[in-house]
Amino acid sequence: MGKSIIDEKLSAKVELSSEELARYSRHLLMPEVSIDGQRRLKAARVLCIGTGGLGSPAALYLAAAGVGTIGLVDFDEVELSNLQRQVLHGTRDLGRSKLESARDRLRDANPNLAIELHEVRFSSENASDLVARYDIVVDGSDNFPTRYLSNDVIAAYFQIRQRLEQSRIVPRPECLVYCRA
Repeated sequence: MGKSIIDEKLSAKVELSSEELARYSRHLLMPEVSIDGQRRLKAARVLCIGTGGLGSPAALYLAAAGVGTIGLVDFDEVELSNLQRQVLHGTRDLGRSKLESARDRLRDANPNLAIELHEVRFSSENASDLVARYDIVVDGSDNFPTRYLSNDVIAAYFQIRQRLEQSRIVPRPECLVYCRA
């Protein structure tokens, strides 16, 4: 397996419970994942920008795969027109905060998951602070201003990380992967 963006010392300290070993048993059989890979997944911190049509399935699959911490950024409420494409939300969630709805669905999919809610619009005032808390960022936003902002913030943060790495000072997160949906 190639170099991981998740710190090996951190992931080596991660323990999997007997329930988690049973839950992820199919992953553990795969040589591409194995127990070491599952520990890395559990040690990972992923930020999902948006819990709508793009962020919903991403967050759900990350939770099911065993990512340890998922941060969610959204400020909207669930509407009837959301339900045909936003798989985290259901009819009973109409009028609720998308973050509360997403948290409940993700906890149902994986009760071992840590979920951090950020009920804000991803903006120039908070973007750098939010990105700095996570190893990986998935942009599931549905508008160009947010996509451009996330791209700019992540690119700037990654450049800072590269300069610091050259001087052997590496902050957390070790690396960011920007997944444009």
